[in-house]
Amino acid sequence: MRGQIDERYEYQREIINHLVNEDGYVERNHRDFDKNYALDREMLFEFLKDTQAETLEALDKIFGDDLEETIVNTINNFVISKKGSLLSALRHGIDINNQHLILLYPKPATSFNPELSRLYQENIFSVMEEVYPDEANKERVDLVIFINGFAVISFELKSNSQGQNYENAIYQYRTARNPKDRLFRFKAGCLVNFAMDTEEVYMTTQLAKEKTFFLPFNMGKGEGVNAGAGNPSYDDKYSVSYMWEDILKKDTLIELITKFIFIESKEVRDPVTGKTKVKERIIFPRYHQLDAIRKILADLKVNKTSQNYLIQHSAGSGKTNSIAWLAHRLASLHDNDDQMIFDNVIIMTDRVVVDRQLQKAIMGLEHKAGLIRVMDDKCTSADLKVALESNTKIVVTTIQKFPYVVDLIKDESNQSGIALKDKKFAVIIDEAHSSTAGKDMMAVTSALSSTDDFYEQDVQDQLAQEIQSAGKQKNVSMFAFTATPKPTTLRLFGRPDKHGNYRAFHLYSMKQAIEEGFILDVLANYTTYQTYYELNKEVVDDPELKTADAKRQIAQQIDLDDTNIAQRTKIIIEHFRQHVMGELGNQAKAMVIMASRKAAVKYQQAFQKYIEDHHYNGMGLLVAFSGKVKLDDEHEYTEASINGISEDRTAQDFNKTAYRFLLVANKYQVGFDQPKLTAMYVMKKIAGVNAVQTLSRLNRICPPYEKTPFVLDFANTYEDIEKAFAPYYTTTLLADTVNKQLIYNLVAKIEGFYIIDPMNVESANLILHKSRIDSRDKKKLNFYFGATEKKIKELDKHTQREAIVTLRHFVRCYEFLLQVSSLNDPELQKMYNYISYLLKYVNLSRPGQGYDLTGKIKASKFTQKKTGEHNKGTDRSNPVVKLPMADDIELGEDKKKKLSAIIEEINQATGSNFDKDIAVKSMLQLRDIMMKSGNLRSSAQNNSEQDFELSYFDQIDNMLIEGLEHNKEFFTLLLNNDELKKEVLGTFAEEIYKSLRESDVKQ
Repeated sequence: MRGQIDERYEYQREIINHLVNEDGYVERNHRDFDKNYALDREMLFEFLKDTQAETLEALDKIFGDDLEETIVNTINNFVISKKGSLLSALRHGIDINNQHLILLYPKPATSFNPELSRLYQENIFSVMEEVYPDEANKERVDLVIFINGFAVISFELKSNSQGQNYENAIYQYRTARNPKDRLFRFKAGCLVNFAMDTEEVYMTTQLAKEKTFFLPFNMGKGEGVNAGAGNPSYDDKYSVSYMWEDILKKDTLIELITKFIFIESKEVRDPVTGKTKVKERIIFPRYHQLDAIRKILADLKVNKTSQNYLIQHSAGSGKTNSIAWLAHRLASLHDNDDQMIFDNVIIMTDRVVVDRQLQKAIMGLEHKAGLIRVMDDKCTSADLKVALESNTKIVVTTIQKFPYVVDLIKDESNQSGIALKDKKFAVIIDEAHSSTAGKDMMAVTSALSSTDDFYEQDVQDQLAQEIQSAGKQKNVSMFAFTATPKPTTLRLFGRPDKHGNYRAFHLYSMKQAIEEGFILDVLANYTTYQTYYELNKEVVDDPELKTADAKRQIAQQIDLDDTNIAQRTKIIIEHFRQHVMGELGNQAKAMVIMASRKAAVKYQQAFQKYIEDHHYNGMGLLVAFSGKVKLDDEHEYTEASINGISEDRTAQDFNKTAYRFLLVANKYQVGFDQPKLTAMYVMKKIAGVNAVQTLSRLNRICPPYEKTPFVLDFANTYEDIEKAFAPYYTTTLLADTVNKQLIYNLVAKIEGFYIIDPMNVESANLILHKSRIDSRDKKKLNFYFGATEKKIKELDKHTQREAIVTLRHFVRCYEFLLQVSSLNDPELQKMYNYISYLLKYVNLSRPGQGYDLTGKIKASKFTQKKTGEHNKGTDRSNPVVKLPMADDIELGEDKKKKLSAIIEEINQATGSNFDKDIAVKSMLQLRDIMMKSGNLRSSAQNNSEQDFELSYFDQIDNMLIEGLEHNKEFFTLLLNNDELKKEVLGTFAEEIYKSLRESDVKQ
């Protein structure tokens, strides 16, 4: 046990002594501090004389005795100017009378230039204690760190053993430090200010009196499920010793100034006036961000491109900036032999349109012209291919473009002579999840693969290449960022630990982020409601229906029942008025998660009526959904028509004071950042990762206010939500391994259906691997696939469904195994190729009339009953997850029950809010786009319907991307979900084919 520590004479002195004795700092006296310029003049001019004597001599001839004042004033005038800053001056130097003065030498990327290495060593680091920042000399700052005479960091130190901690230091910064003093002047004074005791550290980059906002800068303590806030405890040193042993080291400080710290400019709309102004802030990395980047770079210097990296950082942890920092560092990273590790850095998102916030962060960091290329929605796959083949270092794109890049490389590799296989790639994945385990990710690895060229190979060579190019490539390293890694993500990008569990390379857990106060615990104030009602059939007959279909229809009618809506509307609005509205200085807002677009429209009408009937003021609302909706009145509604503003302004206008509610249907549940969002009202079933991502919209803090999030849930139990959060609360581990036997078991099961002729598989692969497939080849393929479809249709209904699902599971499982294992079986690859095309061809679910329950059931006696209030918050960790096993497929029969039995079951279980009907109805918006497609029109004119479907599915992703502006959320869902895409688009293929043929006849 340590005795009582005097912060000034022991703790403070230990820091200074370490910096001087271990790191070569110069200790300076506070009398050497020029408070008017936040400068140690002697150190500045010693640095300039040692490094730029000739430049000083040239300037001395011009300014003579005024040289020192001229240099100091020139620097000062620049750093306090509107467009200037100390950071910019340190990075770029200043110009005086056509002479350039360098104020800091960065660390050279290589050792090729000994002179640059020498100059880097000439940087002077110094420390000063008890510094007076103002003329009154009333308050002293405990420690100030200088580089080449410029004050860059201040510390207020407290000793826990004396009954004070970092909170007292924060209070001191807020109350006793003047932001106008030159030492603390924003952009011109210290780059960062630390409030530090012997156990914890907090930081701020801008003093603003009582509004000063501090962030934790702690390492975290504990590992795995025990990881949390704070710092490790040691027997022989302070918990915060990493600050002077690492952060204040010369190399680290230079790295922070030249590679990490930046000034962010952001347009902010005033919620009252609506006017836009530019707000600036200095971004200093959180400890977990700095730690992640540095550990990745250190590992790369050893392993180069041989490994993948999974970064599991909690939602709200600054992922966008972490990606931007990593991309820029990778673009210039050299190994220990001074060789460039990566030729290109690809930042990949699955949001179809590159996220604007990410794009701004990447472009916002300093870079040379031509270094970065963002593939926006106007760019094609051909543009992406050109960018990859060029000298562009950083390419920002979407995962959906890669399947077409593979084809372009195949088509043009001989002509161009450019081989991507000779280049080394870093691929950064923004929000890695299940879409990175399928065909799109296979396309990425194939496009960047270091395997041989496509041409002049026989079928066996091509099959081998397909297998080789699907998994981890020796010339590609992937860096996957996510807060919620699924089992497949862990297996693809994680690394096995000593216990054989796959885990993330770097972890910043939800638990640590909550404990540090960086994000809020959204489960800390969680209230659940149950809707009770009586259901009666309104028809005499008692038809048999498929249980799932009937349940969905009944649930939708319950969800849209006027009485139900009126009751829930009253609960929500009154809860908001009484418990939420006054939060955040009366600026609090709420999001309502709707089960469907129809529900969003009807609830908007109910909200508006209730607010007007009760004469409530300041409770404006907006809706957010894609496409068009028709209610029973046949009136057509859109997000823009209801809100009275364009769709792209919804999120921005929601920030205005006038708006309190945002009613969303499959929009803004992921990636929406609105700190004023204080309450969430949930009307639909959410589970797993979707539940975590949706509710995490509430977890943002809103300084300077103390924010308390509220959730009222009408559709889920607290236990189910807690279960969804449990895998991601601490760490996430993949406990099982991939068994190759699973894929062979699936093949055996497929063979047991007797639906695929092995000779057809061989013949189809010979055609599929031709460089050009002509119409005769397509007819042959149609014959092979048609024969299989005929065999499937000869099975009974249940076995048909089981066969199709088994085929789909084979494709998904094989794609995944190919990426994570050494599976190398050409016969399996042939089977995969055949089944992949077969699933595009086979369509067993042509649209039928079905039984419509509208008007045939009636719900009454609605009651909304509160079933629980939960205030304990998130504390459950269940880190172990498992891969879905391919041989665990269990298909229940499509049981048919009489309508009365279904109603009884619904009454007992209270129904489901899942609405799949939105998929079919939203697809109608693609009609106009498809009708304008010259390729589809030509295919419809010259082919049978079966032939047409081949080209239809080949081109449909482009159609979806083209239609994004009409329905971004839903079309993104389709692009990322092959099964849903095939199901929905297969339903419409016949209609589109006939429409295109008929329109041609009319013309």
